[in-house]
Amino acid sequence: MTCAAGAAGRYSGSMSDLFEAGGLADGAPRPLADRLRPASLAEVVGQGHLLAKDGPIGRMVGANRPHSIILWGPPGTGKTTIARLLSRAFKLHFEQLSAVFSGVADLKKTFEAARARRKIGQGTLLFVDEIHRFNRSQQDSFLPVVEDGTVVLVGATTENPSFELNGALLSRAQVLVLRRLDDAALETLIARAESHYGRKLPLTDDARVSLRAMADGDGRYLLNLVEEVAAVEAQAPLDTAALTALVQKRAPLYDKSREEHYNLISALHKSIRGSDPDAALYWLARMLAGGEQPLYIVRRLVRASIEDIGLADPQAVVQALAAKDVYDFLGSPEGEIALVQCVLYLASAPKSNAVYKAHGAAMRAAEEHGSLMPPAHILNAPTKLMKNLGYGKGYEYDHEAEQGFSGQNYFPDAMERQSLYRPKDTGFEREIAKRLEYWAGLRAKRGR
Repeated sequence: MTCAAGAAGRYSGSMSDLFEAGGLADGAPRPLADRLRPASLAEVVGQGHLLAKDGPIGRMVGANRPHSIILWGPPGTGKTTIARLLSRAFKLHFEQLSAVFSGVADLKKTFEAARARRKIGQGTLLFVDEIHRFNRSQQDSFLPVVEDGTVVLVGATTENPSFELNGALLSRAQVLVLRRLDDAALETLIARAESHYGRKLPLTDDARVSLRAMADGDGRYLLNLVEEVAAVEAQAPLDTAALTALVQKRAPLYDKSREEHYNLISALHKSIRGSDPDAALYWLARMLAGGEQPLYIVRRLVRASIEDIGLADPQAVVQALAAKDVYDFLGSPEGEIALVQCVLYLASAPKSNAVYKAHGAAMRAAEEHGSLMPPAHILNAPTKLMKNLGYGKGYEYDHEAEQGFSGQNYFPDAMERQSLYRPKDTGFEREIAKRLEYWAGLRAKRGR
């Protein structure tokens, strides 16, 4: 929950006066997510890898040595809560800024107030929500106050810090990754809510599973759903259909222009490369459900057909291009079946990256050897002068050679023969390997 007061998006103080800062009395109605906000780091669920005694935050608190961190993770995983609890653990004044609402003037006021507190021996933990929304120059303004200890910076972001934050800022703050809440963590939150209400939620076992699935790893969203369910006066436990009718299902967490976009296309590609049709279909469905452009997906499928299958199954690229044509012809949703067929074909096809590696090897050889001329015998000689210079002299026409193979050298004279393409013993490349081995034998017999 973002707790910003006023247009500037600033809030400072302890957790106890949070609602007073918003003009609310202590007994005023508050969302369930705030009423159940953990009072200690030990109560934060789902982030044991960070908060345990041997985790990075656990070690930092144990040593009583606060330092700046960036908390990167999906919504509703505890970033704001952890920041508040760290300020309490280190006895630091808690100051919050939202990068969505704050500007340069707000940053200057915050830094000046922190310097004033420092003079009287009070440290400041500055929590910046959505820190990636600050531009480069605004991010740079944090460097001096972080370096000289005026503030301990805790930034929160849902975006990959490598892409969104300045390298200078990243070098001064440790990036910690929060995980989406798993089923066990979500169930713990439901149990806490039931303890708070003093009764079980009116849900069947299946509906309880569906409730956790609807949250999609977001603890805050789950508690919002729980609050809706708890307000229902049901005569009998709600089943999944009744639960779905009561609460609106959450849209999948997917931003086509950001990190999740690249995560899921990578998962699809690697599942195809790993010959797992079922996993590949799952990631395809995730992308389609999130509203991804099908033609973006097809472009990656064409790439996979060359990069990971290649000549092990030459039909792979044909299938990928056919999927594009079918989708262009039919559109959604019918055309999506062509994507499904293509994914299944590619994932179940024999795999080889020999074409991909041959390309890399050839490019390296071209860079290494520079602008060497082809050997004279394979140069055309359309003029008398060129013939006199030896162009085309000694060329053997392969179709007239014994066994249709001359075995001549086609590399530059100053360059050793290279073995760039090495087919694998899989699919159609097994046959190609046999041919190359046969031709190599003929070449050796003829001393070439």
